[in-house]
Amino acid sequence: MLKSYEANLENGQIKWLSDKPKSTSARVIVTIVEDTSLPVKRRVPPASIAGKGKTLGNLVEPIVSEQDWQCLQ
Repeated sequence: MLKSYEANLENGQIKWLSDKPKSTSARVIVTIVEDTSLPVKRRVPPASIAGKGKTLGNLVEPIVSEQDWQCLQ
């Protein structure tokens, strides 16, 4: 009968994530699952621009009136 056990492979060593098998000797089939839980690397702005941003006007309404919008004319 086949049983599944979850483990990580780190530097060629198996680290069991749950109960490890009770067998001292067994034939095994290893399936490698790509690790998709790695964090996404985000870009970080340089410290030289920290605190220099300004909000002009209301965040909901445009900063210029609709009469000045060339795309609407």
